[in-house]
Amino acid sequence: MNPYLPLYEYIPDGEPHVFDGKAYIFGSHDRFDGEVFCQNDYIAYCADFDDLDHWHYCGVIYSKYQDPRNEGLEGLDAHYMWAPDVVKGNDGRYYLYYCLDVLPEIAVAVSDNPAGKYEFLGYVKHPDGTPLGLKEGDLIQFDPGVFIDDDKTIYLYSGNAPRTLADMSDDHRSQVMQLENDMLTLKTMPKLLMPIVGECDNNAFKGHEFFEASSIRKINSKYYFIYSDINSNSLSYAVSDYPDRDYEFKGQLIALGDTGYKNRKRDEARNFLGNTHGSIEYINGEWYVFYHRQTNRNLYSRQSCVERIYFDENGNISQPEMTSLGFRKDSLAAKGNYSSAYACNLWGVDGIYEYVREKHPEDNYPYITQVGEDREMNELSYIANMQNGSCAGYKYFSFDEDTDVQIKVNGCGKGKMRIFAEREDLYDENNHMLNDLTDTHHPLLITEIDIDVKNEMSVFSGRIKGLRGRVALYFEYVGSGRIDFYEIGFGE
Repeated sequence: MNPYLPLYEYIPDGEPHVFDGKAYIFGSHDRFDGEVFCQNDYIAYCADFDDLDHWHYCGVIYSKYQDPRNEGLEGLDAHYMWAPDVVKGNDGRYYLYYCLDVLPEIAVAVSDNPAGKYEFLGYVKHPDGTPLGLKEGDLIQFDPGVFIDDDKTIYLYSGNAPRTLADMSDDHRSQVMQLENDMLTLKTMPKLLMPIVGECDNNAFKGHEFFEASSIRKINSKYYFIYSDINSNSLSYAVSDYPDRDYEFKGQLIALGDTGYKNRKRDEARNFLGNTHGSIEYINGEWYVFYHRQTNRNLYSRQSCVERIYFDENGNISQPEMTSLGFRKDSLAAKGNYSSAYACNLWGVDGIYEYVREKHPEDNYPYITQVGEDREMNELSYIANMQNGSCAGYKYFSFDEDTDVQIKVNGCGKGKMRIFAEREDLYDENNHMLNDLTDTHHPLLITEIDIDVKNEMSVFSGRIKGLRGRVALYFEYVGSGRIDFYEIGFGE
């Protein structure tokens, strides 16, 4: 399900890779209710191809204190490791590339195994030994992505860029360079790669110019460059016949709130917005896009999500919608219990807002959070602060019979939980939905559950009759006070 890792885990900026017959996810590591980005050490998860619903914790693979630049620093004085990438080198070892927040260098660590542990190796450097980023004229290094082509040429991608013309500077750009076989030394000097804001007046990139998060994949002899665009809440992709030039914009790959999906506008977003970062990977015969979502009212508690993607005959990718399914191809059975935190859509009576670094006040908006401190080994995550007009959506459930439905809530409120269904009946040969079908072409109210809760965990029930097939479910609270929504249950 989405998130596909345990609900207490906060790994944004996910780079998926397949190594030695297993799927791995590498990323930065947020702390629940953290004070800044990426406060925790790097960890990894892996999964067997035949069981992508269960990812296994590989432990800490690299600590920020292994980097010499953190020697003697503690707490918030230490520098934190932002979005990394990992590649299997030509020598068979595994190399981890990362930046320490705003420091100028790209550091490299190495291991004999993809899941570590990694040991500090050095900094990407000029041939004279000067670390890249420290020479006059060097560009800002940021979010490194690394790729080794079939001819064993090693490419390193880096950089971030302004989102607006007001933020323009001369040293923030998308860049690409080649490395020597030592995985550290520049073989070619960095050169500019992707267009940035202000360079695309009559260009297909306009509105989706490069912002950050470089990632590269080679598919059927074409090079796919995946990046976070200037919207920040969306990933886009471009394609070229070459790894280091001539990329053509192809489209938006995934977007928080489903902006762009079925032409949805930003002010129609179905979920709270914020930055996102990720890539694509081919796992066990299927392609997936990995991205992250925000929780807990700011940008510092982000979780990994994934959606299945499809290529057309021209190699283009259709933007998928955000779902609760994760790696599951089939719908969730309307049986058993589900955490409310698997909601893929969430909004309040005033719609949504965009997460920023400062924690947003609770006011009129619901949000996903958890019980307990960081990495507490329970999955008691939930939706807090549902008020009149708050709505949580889940895609998709499958119904084959009438059933009871229960909701577990706390807080202090009196009203109803109104449950709506939106049916998606028609599919093409790739399981793409062709149309939204209900009797009215709008979500259909299927039941209402009375709620009267006074600061005590409580369960309230209703009955769903006559609903069959694959549907999206929406839970809307209508009433007074504020409730915390913990769990959905089906059956007795």
